[in-house]
Formats: sequence, structure tokens, C-alpha cells
Amino acid sequence: MSDDTQVITAVDGRLGRITLNRPRAINAVSHDMLAPIAAALASFAADPDVAAVLIDGAGERGFCAGGDIRAIYESLLAGTTAAVDYWRDEYVINLAIARFPKPYIAIMDGLTLGGGVGLSAHGSVRVVTERSLVGLTQVNIGFVPDIGGSYLLARSPGRLGYYAGLTAAQLGPADAILCGLADVCIASFDIPAAVDAVRAAADSGGDIRAAVDSFATQPPAGLLETARPWIDAAFSAPTVPAIIAALRARPEVAAHATADVLAAKSPTALRLTLELLRDGVDRTLEHALAAELEVARGLTTGHDLREGIRAQVIDKDRNPQWDPDR
Repeated sequence: MSDDTQVITAVDGRLGRITLNRPRAINAVSHDMLAPIAAALASFAADPDVAAVLIDGAGERGFCAGGDIRAIYESLLAGTTAAVDYWRDEYVINLAIARFPKPYIAIMDGLTLGGGVGLSAHGSVRVVTERSLVGLTQVNIGFVPDIGGSYLLARSPGRLGYYAGLTAAQLGPADAILCGLADVCIASFDIPAAVDAVRAAADSGGDIRAAVDSFATQPPAGLLETARPWIDAAFSAPTVPAIIAALRARPEVAAHATADVLAAKSPTALRLTLELLRDGVDRTLEHALAAELEVARGLTTGHDLREGIRAQVIDKDRNPQWDPDR
């Protein structure tokens, strides 16, 4: 077992375990956490005695609330490369998870946002519970859905990924499954038993997915399936202003509310997100991550990312003053 406080790794029988261990920060991923995660993945991949890997988060509030936004803010203020270095190292892990040669099971209980999606949704068995909220919510801080988010959301049905990425929606379990960010819902109280079943399947050479599916339950009804007609129609518009106009022209109250949500976000972040999503459908994950890194690097020299973090995380006044010209 390895325990560096923020990341705990172990081999339990033939199951490799990674636990994010910052429960008071809802397991937000700091730069210091990336190296032990990467090392564990490399070790587990090479170890013939490890048949599968399971990742989860400590505490009751969530698997992972995203990246260490305060550290990114400090890098932006200081003009250092720390933020870009963080993203680069993070994206290497995202790609490693997608390419992992063994079953990779992610327990996405509770909040699973931003970087938490990157540590889970690229896996082979993505498990949500009735209390999961899954989202690529980066536009809230003037950023873009990175960690391969443009690749994942571009492959959601219809224009649901565009809706999720541009509005920063936090998706319940049914909607996360519908959008392709998760595979199966189990009851939160069944997590310990499901983990035991996964470990038993790993030990015996059994079917990991079948072990998880034996605990499957119907998630609470989602919101997006019935909203698809207006979402698909409006989010097919060619630009963000056109999307907002199309939403306001719809008869649905929810469409008008969505237009208000978009109108309050950084125009720069929305424009770049739309471009990444449009191109993401034709990109490999590796190319999508490279494109996201270039966009992220550009945003470090602009105004809106700093302002978004200030408003949402530092001062918490929730009143960002966007300026797309700076």
C-alpha cells in the first residue's frame, strides 16, 4: 500500500485500488496528486497479478469536485507556467485511463465534476449512484470542457453534449448515462458490496462488468430525454448568439431559462467551447486533448479565466465581469 495522504493506492487481491483522499475539498485534484495517480496506473498496468483497477473518492460528498482551482488562479496571477503544467500532466493521465489495458472501474458517487470526469468517464466501467451529479462545468469559471471533455460531449446523442458543456449542467445519474459519461447506476448503500463483488471477480478472473451490473438499479428520472426536441433544435445553431436566439424563440419555459444561463457566461469561453465540440467529433481523444491544451494555454493570458475563478472561487460574489476583448 502507498499512502501519500492525498492519494491512497493499494493492491487488494488482484484488484488495484486508487482512492482520492481530500474529502474536505471533495477530493479536488492538486498537481501533487497527479504523479502518484500516474505511477499507480503504470504499476497496475504492468503487474500481471493485477486484473482490474478501481478508483473512488474518500468521504460522503463526492468522488471528485474537479481540479485545484485556487492553485490555477495563483499561477495566473503570478504569470507562471504552473497551470499549463498541471493541465498537461492531467491530460496524460486522462489518455492513460482511456488506453488502460485492463478493466478500469470508477465509482462516481456524489459530485463528479471537471477533472473528476477526466479520472472516471474515460474508464471502461463508469458507476453512478442516485446522488451523483456529473458535469463538465468549466465554463462557469471562463474555461472550457477540457480533460477530453470536448471528445466525450461531442459523442453524446444529438446536441445533448453541446447543452451540457455550454450550460455547465450538473447531470443526475440518468442524464449522465444518457450523455455517455457513465454506464450503470447502483444504490449508494450498495457501493461496499459492489466493490467486494468487483474484487471477487478480479480474483477469480470473472466478468467485472457483470459483477457491477448485478447491483444495477433504475436511476431517478432525468431531465434531458424529454427536452431533446428543443435542445437538438436550438443547439444546432451555428454560433452561440444564434443558439441563444433560437432558445428564446422556442415556446418551452426551460429553453428561455437556458438562454438566460448562456447569456450570463463568458462569451469567450462559450465560443471556444462550441468550436472544440464541433471539432471534437472528428478528433481522436489524443488530438482532442492536444487541442484543449492549446486553448487552455491561450486562456491563461486573457481576462475571463482569472475573472471567472475570482468570482466563483476566490471572492465568491458570483458576479463575474466578463470582457471578451481582454
